[in-house]
Amino acid sequence: LRRRWCAGLGAAMGLLFGSFSLEMTPGEELRKRTMMETMKLHAKDSIARAGSYARGFAAFGAVYSTAECAVEKFRAKHDLYNPAIAGCFTGGVLAVKQGPVAMCGGCATVGAFSVAIDYYMGH
Repeated sequence: LRRRWCAGLGAAMGLLFGSFSLEMTPGEELRKRTMMETMKLHAKDSIARAGSYARGFAAFGAVYSTAECAVEKFRAKHDLYNPAIAGCFTGGVLAVKQGPVAMCGGCATVGAFSVAIDYYMGH
C-alpha cells in the first residue's frame, strides 16, 4: 500500500512540476504564431515534461519505500539507520546508468537527505 501511495504521489508531483517547467521559444518565432498555436505548443510541451517527471518521481518513491520496508523488516528495528540504508540503495540504483562514481554520489546524497528528513520529522 505504501509503495502505491509513493508512486501515486510521485506521479502527481511529476504532473505539477511538468506544468511549471515550460521553455519559452525565442521572440522571433513566438511572434509568428497565434496565441492559440502558442498555447497548444506549451500544453504539449508541458504534458511531455510532466510524464518524464512523473516517471522519475514514481520510480524514486517506489524504490525508496520498498527498500525502507525491506530494511526495516530485515533489521527488525525502527531507527535512523533504516532511511540511511534505504536512501543509499535508492540513490545508487537510480544512478546505475551513469556509472560507479554517480552511484556513490547518489548513495551519499540520498542517504544523507533521507536521514535529515527523518530526523527533522521527529523520528
